[in-house]
Formats: sequence, structure tokens, C-alpha cells
Amino acid sequence: MRQIMLDTETTGLDHRTGDRVIEIGCVELIGRKLTGQRFHVYLNPGRPIDPGAVAIHGLTDEFLADKPVFAVVAQEFCDFIRDAELVIHNAAFDVGFLNNEFSLIGRNPIQELCPSVVDTLRMARDLRPGRKNNLNALCGEFGVDNSGRQLHGALLDAELLAEVYLAMTRGQNSLEMDFDAPPVSMRRGNEVRPPLRVQRASADELVDHQRVLTEIAKESKGKCLWQALEAESSSEPSALQ
Repeated sequence: MRQIMLDTETTGLDHRTGDRVIEIGCVELIGRKLTGQRFHVYLNPGRPIDPGAVAIHGLTDEFLADKPVFAVVAQEFCDFIRDAELVIHNAAFDVGFLNNEFSLIGRNPIQELCPSVVDTLRMARDLRPGRKNNLNALCGEFGVDNSGRQLHGALLDAELLAEVYLAMTRGQNSLEMDFDAPPVSMRRGNEVRPPLRVQRASADELVDHQRVLTEIAKESKGKCLWQALEAESSSEPSALQ
């Protein structure tokens, strides 16, 4: 599979109020390996950059004054990403901005170029609920060196995202099943299986168990599944009655 890790930098936070893309960075993976192929461009947005955005990425109006407009690089960009699966952190943001750029020059949206988009922010939230899941946090979680990331940059962030994505999805092939493999027996010969030993919780352990459940119920605002199941089972008539 051909995948493109993609990131953008923009003049501000909302293309609907006139903000524009000022940097695009992409790196290519084929078969989960970086190929060394990349697409990187700075763009002249034709409008001032918000000071808050400059503080994040460091790109200024003066730096971008002599850079091409999006229409000039659009075809090269389309050729690079065409038919690839896009992998983007907070995909809705970048796709919204890129589709706005395409719309301004009369081109079709990015979904007509690429078969699918993977949002690594959504993946990270599923893996790490309730925790910070920005790119810096994920680099720390998965041991990706981001020491050179003093400011946001589309190409650098795309390269870091590639490493984070590979780390987050590592081992997924281990879930594949080989239906042609012969069944494996867990017993040897006529070996008699010994009786199972039942280890019951002590009184102190039961008290600790209830304490933990109470804490979970408090944090989840009463949505502790274990307590709900216990209450349901205690209310059902015994099968022996």
C-alpha cells in the first residue's frame, strides 16, 4: 500500500474566515517503509498571517512574499498524492484547508484523488483516552526523537508523524489468522488434566475491590460497568429457586 503522511501550516485556524495554507509537507511510505520521496512547498497566501500562527510555525509575511501561490503547485501536489492513502494528524483540519484551496481554483476535493484518509489523532484517542495526544506527546509515548522540533513545520511534522504512525500500528499483522494451518492440540497423549484450583479473594481484597469500583464510578460519573453488572446479577432470581 502507498501511504502519504501529510501536514500543513496555515495563516490561522479557520479557512471559512479567509485563512489559507502556507506550507505543505508530505513523505511517502510503501509497504510501511519510508521511500525517501517527499513533497514540500511554501506558499504565498495573499493575505497577512495571524501573529498567533507565526508564534507556532515561525513563518512570516516577508518570508512568504516571493513564494508561489497554491494554483502554481496544485498539479504537482495532486500528482504526488493521487491514489495514495493519506495519513494526517487531526485530518479534518488539514483536509478542510486543502479542499478550500482546491475550491478557490476550481478543482475537485481531495477525496476524489485519494481513496481514504487515516486520522492519527482519532487513533491516538482510542489508544490513549483522556490523555494528551498532540504530536509532541505521541513522540514521547512512542520514543520518537523530536528534539529538533522547536517550531511546527509541515515537512518535519510529516516525518515525525510517519514514525509515530508506524509505532502506533506496529504488530497489527499479528492479528491475522492462518485458516490453512492444522489445528493445534494442547494435550499430550492420554494425559489426564489435573483439577482446576480455585483461588478465592480474601476479605481485605474484596474491600479493596469495592473501593476501586467506587473510585471508578466516581470518575466515570456513575458509569462503572462492573457495578452495573453486579447489581443486575444480584437482582435476578436464583436458578435453584
